[in-house]
Amino acid sequence: MSEADGRNFVPVSREGEKARDAIVRPSLSYWQDAWMRLRKNRVASLGLAILVFYVVMAVAVPMISDTDYRSIDEENIDSPPTEEHWFGTDTLGRDMWTRVWAGARVSLSIGILAASINAVIGVIIGGISGYFGGKLDMVIMRLIDVVSGIPYLIVAILVMVVLGEGIAPLIVAMIAIGWVGSARLVRGQVLQLKNQEYVMAAKKLGASHARVIFRHLIPNTSGLILTNVTMAVPYSIFTEAFLSYIGLGIQPPGVSWGLLARYGSQSFRFAPWQLFIPSFFIGTTMLSLYLLGDGLRDSLDPKLRS
Repeated sequence: MSEADGRNFVPVSREGEKARDAIVRPSLSYWQDAWMRLRKNRVASLGLAILVFYVVMAVAVPMISDTDYRSIDEENIDSPPTEEHWFGTDTLGRDMWTRVWAGARVSLSIGILAASINAVIGVIIGGISGYFGGKLDMVIMRLIDVVSGIPYLIVAILVMVVLGEGIAPLIVAMIAIGWVGSARLVRGQVLQLKNQEYVMAAKKLGASHARVIFRHLIPNTSGLILTNVTMAVPYSIFTEAFLSYIGLGIQPPGVSWGLLARYGSQSFRFAPWQLFIPSFFIGTTMLSLYLLGDGLRDSLDPKLRS
């Protein structure tokens, strides 16, 4: 090599070698990567922000408000929204602002709790059915086919008629057949995963069936389960609102969005805000949960990880 050619080359320093060997993309776990992609999804982030705002208001407003949601003011009956009563008052003069956020506590709590219990039951039944297969799987799937053939709301209404009114019977009515969808999803995932190498290795090492199901198979379906729960919460909120609207759900002096909509429909002609306000919160909550669930489905899909 000539001297002129040698001047065209520069020795690489140790720092240059380290920079060359450094990983361009930071090392992220599965959940960190999912959270990063979820934050980039503006629609899902908007849905999450709305839900967080509603939860914070549902917790804070009834605690810091000077007006009890059950207090009656006969001088302000059916008052429209004012500076004193931001959402107006109802037919008994009760402040709609505090009643809406007190109702949010009940509606959101029931929706989240019912969806979570349904997911737990569905995960257990679906995991067992998919893992063992054979006759047990056939019996469970035929049972699921029979149960899923019965309209959900009819079963919920029948359960409420038998058990009576209240929060506990309402939750029982929601989980009577609400676990069917989760069971089917988890069963399908377990059928795909149970023949993977790590599952066979766990069996060879002497792991029990319960450990294989709940330690190796179920965690690998956590993304699907989380997405399904997020999508199930709005349906549970709608079920609570519907049952309360027809008089089978939450009863006075309790309050929920469905109960507020029921009372609002009775005075719709002369006080339409009493119906529009709870309906707005029911609709925006369900929409936000659907948007968040759609974003979670995309964020938790390993095929989209880059």
